[in-house]
Amino acid sequence: MGEWKLTYEGKTHDVWQSPNGRSVALQAKDSVSADDMILEGVTIPDKGVMSTQMSGKWFRLTEHVVPNAVLGIDDEELSPSLRVLPFAGRTIEMLPLKMVPIEAIIRGYITGSMWRRYNAGERRFGDCTIPDGLLEAMQLPTPFYTPTTKEPAGTHDRELSFDDTISVISKAGFENPREIAEQIRDYSLRLYCFCAGYAKGRDLILADTKFEFGVDMETGRLYLADEICTFDSSRFWLAENHKIGHSQEQLTTFIIRDWVKQHPGEAVPDEIMRRAEIAYRLLFWRLFN
Repeated sequence: MGEWKLTYEGKTHDVWQSPNGRSVALQAKDSVSADDMILEGVTIPDKGVMSTQMSGKWFRLTEHVVPNAVLGIDDEELSPSLRVLPFAGRTIEMLPLKMVPIEAIIRGYITGSMWRRYNAGERRFGDCTIPDGLLEAMQLPTPFYTPTTKEPAGTHDRELSFDDTISVISKAGFENPREIAEQIRDYSLRLYCFCAGYAKGRDLILADTKFEFGVDMETGRLYLADEICTFDSSRFWLAENHKIGHSQEQLTTFIIRDWVKQHPGEAVPDEIMRRAEIAYRLLFWRLFN
């Protein structure tokens, strides 16, 4: 990377800062995370490349919905030093932002941890109260915004109310924290509705997803950053296989994450890894071909 400086090592991405400080490179990895931890020795070939291509497609599709921080995706748009291996094909160049330490989660269907908690009797999630009588994988009355903190690898994120998000943003040193919190909520709901509608037109269900945002400290403007509707950030289901009252066949990293929950401490078998890789390719084809 020449004089590019590694500034952040994440579970699925690393962030590099350009020599002149005017851009950052988001480099996607082939690693897999579960329960907020990287699974040691578990990688899927070209996962980072597929994830970058998917994010790139979504960023282009949604740039009229909310502003994003993308400066370059395709080789001709990237800084020359990002066009060589091992960064070529798995890197998006973005504006340098101060990231807001919030994971903006939008849930359109009751599944995953929400279903487990609901089935145990909980009805309050963030600022949202869910009615009785729902079944697993049922569509929620309206998309729910249930933000969490963004914690380091190995620690669990904490669910937040809207007032909590204002407090977290304020403590992180941002001005106008209420305005930022409102923008994140509104942008996230707008993005989910667009992406879910796009997926529906391709016989896919976007059950839930998460977004991350950052602020350009020179202009004070909020931008969508990180990744969007990828294998790691979302749950996608095949619409033709959707059956209410049952767990659903996953098309994302939740294939592996769900297996890990059911088999704690065991090594992920090759069969599960192959299933995930095939699902990734199927999802990408259904969305963008």
